[in-house]
Amino acid sequence: MVEPAVRSGRRRVVRSARRRRAVPPPSWILLGTVLALLAGVLLVGAYANASFAPDRRESTAGQREVPTSVVTGGPIISASSDMVRSYRLPPRTIALTFDDGPDPVWTREVLRVLDAHQVKGTFFVLGTQVARHPEVARELADGGHQLGVHTFTHPDLAELPAWRQRLEYAQTQLAVASATGLRTSLVRFPYSSHPGAIDNRDWPVMTAAGDLGYLTLLNDTDSQDWSLPGVDRIVDNATPDDGAGAITLWHDAGGDRAQTVAALDRFIPMMKQRGYRFVTATEGLNLAFAAAGADHRVDAAVPATAADRWRGRMLIWAVQGADSMLTVFGGLFVVVGLLTVGRTFVLFVLAGRHARRRRAKGWSWGPPVTAPVSVIVPAYNEKEGIAAAVRSLAGGDHPGGIEVVVVDDGSTDGTADIVDALGLPNVRVVRKPNGGKPSALNTGLALARHDLIVMVDGDTVFEPDAVRRLVQPFADPQVGAVAGNVKVGNRRSLIAKWQHIEYVIGFNLDRRLYETLRCMSTVPGAIGGFRREALRYAGGMTDDTLAEDTDITIALGRAGWKVVYEETARAWTEAPATIGQLWKQRYRWSYGTMQAMWKHRRSVFDRGASGRFTRRCLFFLSLFGVLLPLLAPVIDLLALYGLFFLDRKATAVAWLAMLGVQAATAVVAFRLDREKLGVLWVLPLQQFVYRQLMYLVMVQAVVTALTGGRLGWQKLRRTGLEPAVRNG
Repeated sequence: MVEPAVRSGRRRVVRSARRRRAVPPPSWILLGTVLALLAGVLLVGAYANASFAPDRRESTAGQREVPTSVVTGGPIISASSDMVRSYRLPPRTIALTFDDGPDPVWTREVLRVLDAHQVKGTFFVLGTQVARHPEVARELADGGHQLGVHTFTHPDLAELPAWRQRLEYAQTQLAVASATGLRTSLVRFPYSSHPGAIDNRDWPVMTAAGDLGYLTLLNDTDSQDWSLPGVDRIVDNATPDDGAGAITLWHDAGGDRAQTVAALDRFIPMMKQRGYRFVTATEGLNLAFAAAGADHRVDAAVPATAADRWRGRMLIWAVQGADSMLTVFGGLFVVVGLLTVGRTFVLFVLAGRHARRRRAKGWSWGPPVTAPVSVIVPAYNEKEGIAAAVRSLAGGDHPGGIEVVVVDDGSTDGTADIVDALGLPNVRVVRKPNGGKPSALNTGLALARHDLIVMVDGDTVFEPDAVRRLVQPFADPQVGAVAGNVKVGNRRSLIAKWQHIEYVIGFNLDRRLYETLRCMSTVPGAIGGFRREALRYAGGMTDDTLAEDTDITIALGRAGWKVVYEETARAWTEAPATIGQLWKQRYRWSYGTMQAMWKHRRSVFDRGASGRFTRRCLFFLSLFGVLLPLLAPVIDLLALYGLFFLDRKATAVAWLAMLGVQAATAVVAFRLDREKLGVLWVLPLQQFVYRQLMYLVMVQAVVTALTGGRLGWQKLRRTGLEPAVRNG
């Protein structure tokens, strides 16, 4: 009876040996790459959103260092270390200048008015806006309008070091070069106004720009349209005195510019009726040169080099990519929030209902189940914990009797000898060549004498009544499998405490929900009960996936068997104590779960019980087993981003609210499981380390799944659980 199973196990070893490989270690290179990429995207996004740009502060600096000819001169200033000149437009000449664009809505509205009145404007653009809307900048240039530099992120340049000032100009030039194929010699500084307002803080910025070849344009009249004072007031503010020439300041971006558009539509024909002509800034300057008899001409734009256009294209891609990623992150934040809140609500309602029903007076599964039970223990190099595990199983108080079948799957550490040395009368040891856990389980199943089967990991210690309680649900003839309550025994380390919380919340609380919805996806390998008939009907254990427990549970659900959760059947397992061991375990679980989902994917189209179960099961597995773990770090990522670059108070409140939802879920889960709440102090820390590790595990598991890798037995290092359980 044993030999066929052994031969079958050998064949499976031969067939799969070439396909199996060890669990890869945590890919810190992958983690570093992912973190660097995300950090880069967020930093570019923060920079493009002016998070590093200082705002204007009230200045008490005097004007002692500013030449009097500049303070009392015109708004067009050519200032360098060697020479200072200022110019005014000729009388009855107006240059319409616009700041802070381009904007895809309001710049086009301004263009519509300008084109209707056959007037050209001068647009001082922000580099970030050009990068986001290069097509609008191109429309400006193609329409004969002039472009000037208004910096890349709209900072107070006087607060920046010289290299940052040059970077603000250069990046804007690159964006303009890519969008229009031109370079401009015009600049207007953010927060600047008329020449009489230049002070000692502004003057070095102006001369430094002049040394780079820029003409600085200030204004004669400021419409102050940014304050939305009304159309009449805007027109009045922009109107020059008594036929004087003027550079007028308007805005084509930065908010609702409907008043600006309406004011322009009134201002332009009004000034034409008064005998004014409208020019671009450089056209007006060249007219001033001609009137003064100067043989000089200024070109506002020159063709950009191919290198500048290419570099500008890369800059635009970076800004647009960062904006897109921030939009995606924002959407994912909403998705994660909805999933978390939705899951919490469903858990509270359904898991609470499950607990109340079980605790109701007089509730039971049916008549007491007293049939004998066979316990199968697949073991591979379990010398540290096998003795405690087997003693706990053999000494169970189930009245029908318990037989324990330990299947030593080619151990090299004397596991089988340790069990033999115990001399327990209801324990049998079977030695077989290494063939994997499913092979060991099938061998034990073939040798088991009874129809009620309990499958147990070799490192798990049962409470005395665990077997008896685990099989009670079989009083219901529709029940094909029972999931027990797995507890973490070694809770001293921080890593173990995190896993303890995860077991109580993520496993045991979820199983209450899944039983209620009839979509239980996993009977844990640490403590699971089965009917032999159900296992036979489902085809037994297979090595098609690494998560043989998930695979067989889905198969049972598809076959129409009920899979339930018995929280009073408690078993203690030794959780991984190091990051490396935890990585191996969770990587195998994650990858195996994906394999099981893929294996059963086609059954979502089945009719009847198979289709109904699979659709529910794979839906919840996809949402809460794959998608949510992959997306959960978005909460922490955006929290960090928000603390540095957004409203800190709002960010902290949002993050604490999400933590509060998790804490509430934890409290409910611990109360239902009758666990002490003291360990929950480590829950906030879990968000910064443990969740990120689980995220990396999931990412690497997805990569492995896509490449079709195979994994074999993954033995975790054990230290022995019995003392920890006693202390627990």
